[in-house]
Amino acid sequence: MIGIGGANAENQVLRYKELERKVVGITPTMLTKCLRELECDNLIHREQYATIPPTVEYSLTERGKTLIPALETVYQWGEAQMKK
Repeated sequence: MIGIGGANAENQVLRYKELERKVVGITPTMLTKCLRELECDNLIHREQYATIPPTVEYSLTERGKTLIPALETVYQWGEAQMKK
């Protein structure tokens, strides 16, 4: 979710490498594990294309999109705490 957030989070489709660049400080192994868990919880959709090398894209599901307001609130709270 962290890498998918932003102004157009509801409609964003991101490739694995884009997520890897956006989520600072995470290992590829941990990112893959987190993405698999989010997919199992039906929060993100994973689309794999039969290309060489394989192309994998991630997007929020309808269920995942319902989390955006709560995550924005937590983000705003964190920003306010950093300013103190």
